[in-house]
Amino acid sequence: MEYAHLITIEPDKRSGQACIRGLRMTVRDVLEYLAAGMTPQEIVDEFPDLMLEDIRACLAYAADRERRLWVVPAA
Repeated sequence: MEYAHLITIEPDKRSGQACIRGLRMTVRDVLEYLAAGMTPQEIVDEFPDLMLEDIRACLAYAADRERRLWVVPAA
């Protein structure tokens, strides 16, 4: 999923954390809600400024970030 237009990083907003569409909701916030057991639909219902596409963008961003942090162990 292409998420560059949905995930923004602004130094003066939420201490430069990755946010959704310039809102004050961070990717980390969404991931924590999902980890706590909320469904994407429950998150969208709780935060009307969000869309299901935003939740998918958070997951894609996290997956890409994890992929970049992956290190091959030395043999």
